[in-house]
Order: sequence, then C-alpha cells, then structure tokens
Amino acid sequence: MSTPTPPRILSIAGSDSGGGAGIQADIKTITMLGGYAMTAITAITAQNSRGVQGVTPLTGDFVMEQVDSCLTDFGADAIKLGMLHDAGIIGALAGGLASLPEAQNVPIVLDPVMVATSGARLLQEDAVEIMREQLFPLATLLTPNLPELEILAGAKLTDTGQIVDAAIALADAHGCHVLAKGGHTEDARVIDILCAPEGFLMQFDDAKIDSRHTHGTGCTLSAAIATLIGHGQPLHHAIRLARQFTRAAIKNAPGFGDGHGPMGHQAVRRLSD
Repeated sequence: MSTPTPPRILSIAGSDSGGGAGIQADIKTITMLGGYAMTAITAITAQNSRGVQGVTPLTGDFVMEQVDSCLTDFGADAIKLGMLHDAGIIGALAGGLASLPEAQNVPIVLDPVMVATSGARLLQEDAVEIMREQLFPLATLLTPNLPELEILAGAKLTDTGQIVDAAIALADAHGCHVLAKGGHTEDARVIDILCAPEGFLMQFDDAKIDSRHTHGTGCTLSAAIATLIGHGQPLHHAIRLARQFTRAAIKNAPGFGDGHGPMGHQAVRRLSD
C-alpha cells in the first residue's frame, strides 16, 4: 500500500530561537498534520518565553531567493505568511509571488503579525500600509487577532458587531476571506469570526483554556489552516480542524519557561476528520 503524498506547505516567516512560534512552530504544525514543510526565513530573532531580546532581518531579495528555490523545484499546495518585518521584504515577496508561475493559484494564508505577545514590535510601522496594499490582495485568508484588526481598521473595536463590520470591510477591500480571532478579548470563550466580501459566514466558539503557555498560537493556527487546505479541506473545515489542533497543543504544553511558554505540538496526533 503506497503512502499518500504529503501536501507541500511553504512557510514564510521569522525564526524563533525559543522554538515556540514562527518558523519553528510552523514546521512542527505542518509535520504533525501530515504535510511537508518548506521555509523562507524573513528574520532571525533571539527570544524565549519572557520576550524578544533581538531581531535581525534578512534582505527582501534573499527572502525571495529562498521562496524561488522552494517553489521552482518542489512547488507548493499552500503558502503561509507570518512575520515579514519590513517594507523591503514585503515588496520583494509581493512582486515575486505575483509573478512567479509556480505561485499562481496557490492558496495563501496570511497572518498579519505586527506585535509579539510580549509587546515587541515585529512589523515596522511604515510597513503596515505596504502589506495591506501589496500582499493582502494576494491572500486567500487573513487571520488578524483583535489588536491587529484594530490597527487595520483604524479604530477601537469594543463589541462583536464592530468586529464583524471591520472584518467584512477588510475582506471586501481585498477580495479575500478574513478570520477575526477572538483570543485577545476578556471573554470566557474564544470566538473566531469568518467573513467574506459578501458578509458574515460563520463563527467558531470554544471555552477559553486557562494557560500561560500560549506562545505561538497565531502561528500555529495559520500554519495548520494552510496545511489542511493543502490536504484539500474546504476553508471552513480547515479552520475548524486547525482550531482543534491549536487547542490540543495548548492543553499539552510542556510547561517550559517562566513567561508565555510554548505549546505542545509534539503531543498532538494527526487530525483525520
């Protein structure tokens, strides 16, 4: 009996030396969900559960060279974009992904990483609008958390109606789907809202897990969605399964670090339904 060919997933993101988020979390997630992980590293960070101690970005040309190396040889079934750091990297990626034949019609899950859980800035302020203008139109799905959605909306969002309106406006402006993540609210439940240009589609609702070991949740969720899309799952089902995977990883956290600790990707078995 032959082994199924794994979906090819390219993660374009920053490296987390502590292994909890970024490229490291993406590789763990993609692998545990049965995908083949490829990477293009945008920046190298020195970080742990306590915060980000340093960031050294790579050049946009070299980031795109990594992307080109992967796609022109292996191809991809889905692409995940995470920490992009600056306008040079964003511009190089936008131009390269739009023109590279091997990137055409490949689903793109874009997690607009702006600020780390610790508060460290991971996207330069002048790069936000460039990302919005050049990369958002290429995306299949955007996955902003509440602080990121507020930055993109230019307003404080204090209730569900405002969050839905902001997500719909973002989806309509860029012709993509938006998953507005609710993990940063003070609610006892985590409610993620999926919207399309035509309006609200559905919400995903689970009890919040009481844990400080949540470093890399956004990276993990977006990488899981990309992997499951690569497996051929429809978007809403990919999101549902990806949320299950992320929650299981939180529940199985190894307890490392004295701050926002990493999750337990290694303890989660592959989701098959």
